[in-house]
Amino acid sequence: MYSTTTGTLPQMEPQASYWAFGSERSEIIRDNPGILDCVKEGVGRVMGMGIPHSKRLLPLWGLMLPTVLHGVLHYVVSSTVQKLVLFLLRRRSPAKQPVDGSETVQTMLDAYFPELMASFVASLCADVLLYPLETVMHRLHIQGTRTIIDNTDLGFEVLPINTQYEGIRDCVNVIRREEGALGFYKGFGSIVVQYSLHAAVLQITKVIYSTLLKNA
Repeated sequence: MYSTTTGTLPQMEPQASYWAFGSERSEIIRDNPGILDCVKEGVGRVMGMGIPHSKRLLPLWGLMLPTVLHGVLHYVVSSTVQKLVLFLLRRRSPAKQPVDGSETVQTMLDAYFPELMASFVASLCADVLLYPLETVMHRLHIQGTRTIIDNTDLGFEVLPINTQYEGIRDCVNVIRREEGALGFYKGFGSIVVQYSLHAAVLQITKVIYSTLLKNA
């Protein structure tokens, strides 16, 4: 699994560039992407065609390190945390043997909910821990693409991307020097909203199963 992950990530890098470019663009100027735009723009990035020419546009080989590093670390962290949380949940609440008609619901609750909870915690930990690296990766991918983004501080204007990072080390140093440590966590509110909704869905799922268990 590990070798498969590391082998696939470089192949997906052109699509990752287009994904970062599309996700950061302002809704004001964003057009409706087609089904094959991801593949077309990815191939164009590799061939140096179909994208605005810019000397600030970093070559794909220069983006491979942060892309692969982020993907591998995210996989390692999420897999490790998921196994640990699942082990602790099952050790804390061993499966019980119901003796009434609630056997089916109880079995489903014991079998699936710990896995859902472990997956949630694993994804949350990986995204929070690696958010600074993801910030660096996104900034490097969209540099030189003439992207215009929304000003999330004010909410009613757009800003151009005019960065001139030379690589991952330069990007980290510039963010630390000009924006401070909090610069690596710009946009972190989206993670809070995302996982708050995820936690709400998990809680609703547990309530539904518990209600079915009581009424069985």
